[in-house]
Amino acid sequence: MKIKDQPFYIQATTVLFGLILLVYVLNILADILVPLAFAAFLSVLLNPLCNRLQQRKVPKVLAIIIAMLIMIISVLLVFYFLSTQIIQFGDSLPMLEKKFGSITTDLKNWIQSTFGVTLAKQEQMIKDALNSSQTMVGKTLNSVLGVLSVVFLLPVYIFLMLFYKTLILNFLYEVFAEENSKKVSEVLSETKTAIQSYIVGLLIEMIIVAVMNSAALMLLGVKYGILIGCIGAILNLIPYLGGIIAIALPVLMATVTKDGYSTQLGVVIAYIVIQFIDNNILVPRIVSSKVQINALMSIIVVLLGNQLWGVSGMFLSIPFVAVIKIVFDRIEPLKPWGKLLGDDIPTRQMVEIWRSRRKSAVLSRKSSV
Repeated sequence: MKIKDQPFYIQATTVLFGLILLVYVLNILADILVPLAFAAFLSVLLNPLCNRLQQRKVPKVLAIIIAMLIMIISVLLVFYFLSTQIIQFGDSLPMLEKKFGSITTDLKNWIQSTFGVTLAKQEQMIKDALNSSQTMVGKTLNSVLGVLSVVFLLPVYIFLMLFYKTLILNFLYEVFAEENSKKVSEVLSETKTAIQSYIVGLLIEMIIVAVMNSAALMLLGVKYGILIGCIGAILNLIPYLGGIIAIALPVLMATVTKDGYSTQLGVVIAYIVIQFIDNNILVPRIVSSKVQINALMSIIVVLLGNQLWGVSGMFLSIPFVAVIKIVFDRIEPLKPWGKLLGDDIPTRQMVEIWRSRRKSAVLSRKSSV
């Protein structure tokens, strides 16, 4: 008897067991799968450039090397720009530490006078918080080390994936039945389009947000506005959550370097406006591809990605789910799950029509029995 003919509790148990097994394997093989996932997405992004070079009679190996060199040089230019800003930030670090220390002392005294919590008890609470956060720090360090391993393995994986592209595609066609070749072709085509439009859109969005952040912070007189604005734009690549985290950096810098709270208020207002422009103008017109993931599922998969693969999982979660949605939309039994991931909200009339059809189907089955 097929699984779909079994009672619901058996189906649910089977699906749950399969998900647990899948998550376990993904977690155990994270050091191998994370670089492969990044390499797969970047290979899809570089593939059009390689094809254009090969159309101009450039040998395949040389075309791949040229495309990879362009990508590496672009990344190095970004890191060089950020490093120059970080050097300037390092020169003022002693002064910032002194000012931050005085602010911390004033805050402790205020807490003692307002809530009656002694300085010794506050110090103990801070120590306890630091001790409890050691696990989180260790996880963060593991994520950083994982990112470094990704950086060193990426060029090798990208080169090999682009070189063996036809072999991989041929395998995907042959592993499925011949009558499904059309669906496989549609899935691969839409997956390529979704990944390319998503990554290119993210890069364009990041540049625009970096310019807006930096301009706003410089107008408000926040020190190192360009560096903090660029870091905020990079954090903004993490859907929904990154933009919220990015606000804390300029607010903290304004608190340390300026008196009063008018600058902090201006930073919060400016970032709210920028986030509104980003979420309502930039993301729908630049980032969004043919596959739309609703906000609820985006937040859930980002948090799950962070729990599974750390920082890398947060960046990979959205394109990964976009690919899953493409597959779900092409398989009849999985279409409801694809709709759950999407942002097409059915109207009340559509729900009533679906309920009436469902009711009619149940009645017809009962009458036939």
